[in-house]
Amino acid sequence: MVPQEILVSFVRPVVMDRVEIESFLRKRFRDIKKPKMRSVLRIQDEVLSGLRDFLRGEGFVEILAPIIGPVTDPGIRGARQVSFDYYGHRFKIMSSMILYKQMVISSLDKTFALSPNVRLEPEATLATGRHLSEFRQLDLEVAEVSYFDVMELGERMVHYVCDRVKRQRAEDLKRLGRELRSHSPPFRRMSHAEAVDLLRSEGFEVRREEEIPWDAEEALSAMFDEPFWIYDYPLTARGFYDLEDPERPGILRDFDLMYPEGFGEAVSGGEREYQLEGVLARMRATGQDPSQYGWYLDMLREGIRRSAGFGIGIERLTRYICGVENIWDAVPFPKVPGIASL
Repeated sequence: MVPQEILVSFVRPVVMDRVEIESFLRKRFRDIKKPKMRSVLRIQDEVLSGLRDFLRGEGFVEILAPIIGPVTDPGIRGARQVSFDYYGHRFKIMSSMILYKQMVISSLDKTFALSPNVRLEPEATLATGRHLSEFRQLDLEVAEVSYFDVMELGERMVHYVCDRVKRQRAEDLKRLGRELRSHSPPFRRMSHAEAVDLLRSEGFEVRREEEIPWDAEEALSAMFDEPFWIYDYPLTARGFYDLEDPERPGILRDFDLMYPEGFGEAVSGGEREYQLEGVLARMRATGQDPSQYGWYLDMLREGIRRSAGFGIGIERLTRYICGVENIWDAVPFPKVPGIASL
């Protein structure tokens, strides 16, 4: 369990209601001119450069991400996908390129992409201050490694980017009033079961077989002043593409990295299920229709490599580094749940 002395207090203020947010977003053309927004955009540029430089230094190859396809990631926690007619076929805008990462890893040992994603999040997520309907995610994948290997990569990457921004954009951070701390790896780790126990001890009603709810996740994040990992999620919490531990039935070789200070999830990933029968069994268990995944299942029949990887949201990383309250202040042209503004 987590020692009680590391817990910190956190109460997230309510800044604007829905009407105020909509009015604010409709005037983005004014707000984007302000010095603080210019600082955010310069910091975001440094973040993007830092991510690319770090991964190239680790031997990664950048690819172009898909934007549309016949299928996309179904594991998006209550959000809806966007479908449209594509030459007489039902296609979707990517909610995650995870299935395509499993394809490209057969060609490249280490790969990443800056992937645009669209998810029609429930309007209720507007209250979290960290959900967008359109966002960019850096997705990476590595062949023949374990989830612990990519966790170690992820914490070094986050440390590198934060340290680089502190050095290169000190004046912009000062303008934002942000005192960004240095967090050196290794980061603290706790199992999903340990995280649930901690939250229950603090009065949250959290189920062991599910993802941690948004409010509890934010509260858990606020209990720490350094990033930390949650790993070994229950089988029932996630999608068919995540690998069940062969020695521990019911446990996925999965993880999330959490920002401290109440900023919530940073990274999500794990090892991939790569065998056809395993994927089919999980699809049936989660109610997915295998007939919708034609090319993906054909690929598995032919055989693919084992791999592990993760995604990290660019806007959420920017929000954390800049210390801004809401994620729509961490992107130039925000699309937020339930509001059609820009």
